[in-house]
Amino acid sequence: MPLSLVQIETGDRQLLDGISETLAEAARRSGEWLVCQPGCSQCCMGPFAITQLDALRLRAGLSALQAADPVRAEAVRARATDYAAAMAPLYPGDPSTGELRDEGRLPDSMDGVPCPALDPATGCCDLYAARPVTCRAFGPVTRIGEGTLAACELCYTGATEEQMAACAVDVDPEGLENRLLAALEAEDVRGKTIVAYALAPVKQ
Repeated sequence: MPLSLVQIETGDRQLLDGISETLAEAARRSGEWLVCQPGCSQCCMGPFAITQLDALRLRAGLSALQAADPVRAEAVRARATDYAAAMAPLYPGDPSTGELRDEGRLPDSMDGVPCPALDPATGCCDLYAARPVTCRAFGPVTRIGEGTLAACELCYTGATEEQMAACAVDVDPEGLENRLLAALEAEDVRGKTIVAYALAPVKQ
């Protein structure tokens, strides 16, 4: 039986709780090598692919922000609209729906443009609690394939490969995210997009 939207949302909370625990362990192992902190926004520049699960979470986060702080929410929407408009002529997908067809062709010319969820005044994410999995996992050393590690280039200065490997974690070892995405695909919610298209007002 297909999962309901409520079940998918519940599964997403379980996914995020698991990721939070895993990355807390990565931070414990990493100690002073991990220098990520509020206001450091190098990883918030340029477009990157997100899943439809991320997009649903971001939209729910924006709705919650609308209820709590309408002015900030409108600022996020305005930044997303401007970002999507700038991206449209270069977008390797369908700019009318936001569907991303080739994430390898996201334009380098947008690399210096901040994510629309980033508050330019504070350097912090206005939708931090709803941020994509990629954002949550970036910084600490994570395993992204057999024998392949990823980490923020600003972190682990002076650490050896062996020391970094000792800090590494698997973000979602049980594959919960893939199961939730499969459930969304069963409801014909599929493919990838980017943050701007997830947050920009729907065209009528």
